[in-house]
Amino acid sequence: MSLTAPAPTLTDKLVAARDASSALATATTAVKDAALRAIAAAVRAATADIVQANHGDLVAGEESGLSSGLLDRLRLDVDRIDALADAVEHVVGLTDPVGQHVRGSRLPNGLQLTQVRVPFGVVGAIYEARPNVTVDIASLALKSGNAVVLRGGSAAQRTNAVLVARIQDAVASVGLPRELVQTIDEFGRAGANELMRARGLVDVLIPRGSASLIQTVVTESQVPVIETGAGVVHVFLDESAPLDRSVDIVLNSKVQRPSVCNALETLLVHEHAAERLLPVLADRLRAAGVTLRGDDATRAIVPGVLRATDEDWATESMDLDLSIRVVPDVDGAMAHIARWSTHHTESIVTNDVDTAERFIAEVDSAVVMANASTRFTDGGEFGFGAEVGISTQKLHARGPMGLPELTSTKWIVRGQGQIRG
Repeated sequence: MSLTAPAPTLTDKLVAARDASSALATATTAVKDAALRAIAAAVRAATADIVQANHGDLVAGEESGLSSGLLDRLRLDVDRIDALADAVEHVVGLTDPVGQHVRGSRLPNGLQLTQVRVPFGVVGAIYEARPNVTVDIASLALKSGNAVVLRGGSAAQRTNAVLVARIQDAVASVGLPRELVQTIDEFGRAGANELMRARGLVDVLIPRGSASLIQTVVTESQVPVIETGAGVVHVFLDESAPLDRSVDIVLNSKVQRPSVCNALETLLVHEHAAERLLPVLADRLRAAGVTLRGDDATRAIVPGVLRATDEDWATESMDLDLSIRVVPDVDGAMAHIARWSTHHTESIVTNDVDTAERFIAEVDSAVVMANASTRFTDGGEFGFGAEVGISTQKLHARGPMGLPELTSTKWIVRGQGQIRG
């Protein structure tokens, strides 16, 4: 009589990921690229299954009261699945960072020093209601030589299960261990807690999601964390901001996809431009379904605007809500940003080059823009193919994280028998 093997424990999965990462660390770029092509093909071939599983997650999400923003992040349709596969194929064309020389020198004693990029080993990711992250992080981890352990949350559990199974099959089809990509969703919140305590088995942990999720991981994890931040994103319309450009940038930043972290949350307007810009902007934003909240100066110019509170300035709405404040000048705009920003993305619209350069130099955020939509803060738009997340911390990585940000470095020393005197 055959006995069914017991299901692997979470520790079993982490150990298997650690073992698998050793095989990947020595894999050639050609093998890793073959795995990525297989993943892209497998995702496309499984489109119907992914959509069906995602529909189940969406129905459950609606029944459980998920916000419209989270439901949008959760949704995978045919076009989004095709875009995911395209992103994986784009990663194939990117330079493999493993083994890249960062710097080096020859010492007076003849020792040759070389600093090179190496994989972390095992990357953990904790995220919620974002099945696209499953594919993005898996592809970037593989190309950069890392195994990855994914905790994608209950909201996307059906979708993630299908995606991970197809990714594992694709990886195995080119001779790599399927344990390079694993999900621990079946272990629920207890699994996330254990992942945060898995120091020695997991080399780095990356949270993506709400401010509360990120803060929980940052404060409770015993594994080193690369902090990705919530997006309380600002656009400042300077005194010289042209009307047409202002309208285009503000609308795109807020309306094009309001549920994502690079969407505009607070609009700041120079007091000498407010009466010129705000009535037109308000009409266009309202026509797009945006609810407006503002300070007293904004409400005096645009009738019907709701009163903004400190909570509004601090909130990432992930929806069609926008807070507006009239400020005296660029100093006032930067003071507001310094007080309320999550240091994700800020943009200035101006025709004054000196003001633009001052804003760029003094605003302390991961991405600072002049005369561009905040929606461009994105690994794909930056040419990374996909992104692990947008880091808002200052150590190791900042801004959209691609392949190099998933590597560490080591020093190689070559000598001919030198000893230290």
